[in-house]
Amino acid sequence: MSTLEIRDLHVAISEADGSLREILRGVNLTIRDGETHAIMGPNGSGKSTLAYALAGHPKYTVTSGTVTLDGEDVLAMSVDARARAGLFLAMQYPVEVPGVSVSNFLRTAVTATRGEAPKLRDFMKEMRGAMSGLSIDPKFAERSLNEGFSGGEKKRHEILQLELLDPKIAVLDETDSGLDVDALKVVSEGINRFRAKPGRGVLLITHYTRILRYVQPDYVHVFVAGRIVEEGGPELAEVLENEGYERFTGAGASA
Repeated sequence: MSTLEIRDLHVAISEADGSLREILRGVNLTIRDGETHAIMGPNGSGKSTLAYALAGHPKYTVTSGTVTLDGEDVLAMSVDARARAGLFLAMQYPVEVPGVSVSNFLRTAVTATRGEAPKLRDFMKEMRGAMSGLSIDPKFAERSLNEGFSGGEKKRHEILQLELLDPKIAVLDETDSGLDVDALKVVSEGINRFRAKPGRGVLLITHYTRILRYVQPDYVHVFVAGRIVEEGGPELAEVLENEGYERFTGAGASA
């Protein structure tokens, strides 16, 4: 049984003058295997900061609080150790890596997380099967990582990584951003395949409800001013769709 526990997490970012500006102001969240949690909130509320802090991005400083995965201290781990422990981040803006092919990148990542290199023939079969499930052209494997990729290609590649690395907890930062309807359906099917596996949990960060029509969450959390100000079931997403964040931004300001 996998559990990611976030307790009273405070995170700051460095300003140009060297001072720290607090972004997360006491986040509490528990994600257990078999659960899908959606975080929704307006721009600038700290949703992506949470994702990057969990992954160990050096730009973000954890000033207090704890994060554990199956009882292990995530904050004490290096970035690669977090990945090996079973934490995965699909980034909102994946970076380009010219000269590194998709297939080489994926095999290197799989080797790092599994602890040994898969046999090339077995890996190619596994990769092509996952690519087929995401409607990705086989030629895609030889392209340089994210170089010249469309938004939809980048997001499909993130889900391809998810399927091959098979972590315990997947943090998906605005995976629906920039996707047309067809790509959204394909990406959602990939997420659903992952979360149907035993011992898997999902933290889905999004602005909009449209992906939640394909990937139905168990819990929805409203994120405002660096903290969770409201929690509920899938019906809360519909409230946000109809009413927006105005009443919650008031709650965030007064919290």
